Amino acid sequence: MIVTSTWPFGQPANTAAWNVLANKGTALDAIEAGIMQCEDDPTVQSVGYGGLPDASGEVTLDASITDHLGRCGAVACLKRIKNPIRVARLVMERTPHVMLVGPAALQFAIEHGIPDTNLLTDDAAQKFAERKKSQPTSKGHDTIGMLAIDSSGRMAGGCSTSGLAFKLPGRVGDSPIIGAGLYLEPGIGAATATGTGEEMMRVCGAHAIIENMRRSMEPLDAIRDVLKRIHDRRGSEAGDVSFLALRQDGTHAGMSLWGKTNFKYAIRTATQDELVTPPVLM
Repeated sequence: MIVTSTWPFGQPANTAAWNVLANKGTALDAIEAGIMQCEDDPTVQSVGYGGLPDASGEVTLDASITDHLGRCGAVACLKRIKNPIRVARLVMERTPHVMLVGPAALQFAIEHGIPDTNLLTDDAAQKFAERKKSQPTSKGHDTIGMLAIDSSGRMAGGCSTSGLAFKLPGRVGDSPIIGAGLYLEPGIGAATATGTGEEMMRVCGAHAIIENMRRSMEPLDAIRDVLKRIHDRRGSEAGDVSFLALRQDGTHAGMSLWGKTNFKYAIRTATQDELVTPPVLM
């Protein structure tokens, strides 16, 4: 069994997921529990409740989830729902679709018993007010991506974010896009992304990594290849890009395009609970 997730806030999320795995729960349930822990934490201002708003002052959330069969669900530009990962799973399990967006996604969530919630915390509102005065560089788009394997060898993955802080209203990044911010191929592995979503969307990053792994590349080499593609195409214009990959046998790897990103990922197994500082391309 293993669970791995992006950034230091992935450690408490991993703990919530591990509690499910340790009780013989499924990887899919572990992913939902772990990501919900992060979504519920108002101190994480790039995910869920307390996420920084868009340029209009509205908090909008994106999420996706996938199971060991490769089924997937996603929501984008979702307002007033604290746990978009729950809604993404409902889309996967209770509709014939992959993604719902905007007001229709909100209505779908409410119809399935998920409460309408004000997502803008006082702290986030204060930062929004300060931003309007000073126009600082946008920050706070550190997505939580989580990948897990349970005691039966089933794999699942999930991704959740409030997106780029102070983004143009209506902007959607890579997190809910299957193949960009999250992808799983049964029997091969899964990958997820964090950083500037536009970069991952331009190369279908998570899917490209898994295709590399399907062709027998090691997870780290598979990530390196995709990061090199991004750099070759975009050069110094490329934003923050980091990937995390997990192979079906439990081998994991992470890597960033830029060292300035200071990306770390959290890993949890029966014998390990720590943050890993992965290599960088540039």
